[in-house]
Amino acid sequence: MATARTPRQAWIDAGLRALAAGGPDAVRIESLARALGVTKGGFYGYFADRNTLLAEMLDDWERRSVPDVIAQAEREGDSALDKTKRAAELTFSDDLLPIDLAVRDWARRDPEVAERLRRVDNERIGYLRRSFADRYPDSVELEARCLLAFSAAIAGDLIAADHPGHTRQEITQRAAELLFPKPGD
Repeated sequence: MATARTPRQAWIDAGLRALAAGGPDAVRIESLARALGVTKGGFYGYFADRNTLLAEMLDDWERRSVPDVIAQAEREGDSALDKTKRAAELTFSDDLLPIDLAVRDWARRDPEVAERLRRVDNERIGYLRRSFADRYPDSVELEARCLLAFSAAIAGDLIAADHPGHTRQEITQRAAELLFPKPGD
């Protein structure tokens, strides 16, 4: 009786979970096989080596982080503000944020990962820029608003400050309103 082969995507997903939990050093073939409940022999049917898996993990993260997020935000949002809010929700969701933070940490030590992160962040900022270019024709103001919004989204979970009398959600919502007020406000 033939046994079912562990799908390629299962290895990539397990690798991304390991990356999010412990960084690139935690992505070990033996550990992934154990987490998947299989032998490591199946790994080599898909990947030449660990570096190939790491590259495909980054490909998967990049695809999920930019084109997939933008496509979903465009389908689900009405206005530019709604679309960018939805893109932020997807980008910094419980699924993607831990991976994103792990990639950012990894990029501090690996120039190739740093270049890929730069590309992803440029695409993300580019989406914001395109969304609000008509509302903010001054390029410096537009860039400043995009940078502040993106910085707040990335650093929001890293800041442990309290907001006396307010929830984090209230403050985050108000920050978004200040950065990108509705037309007429």
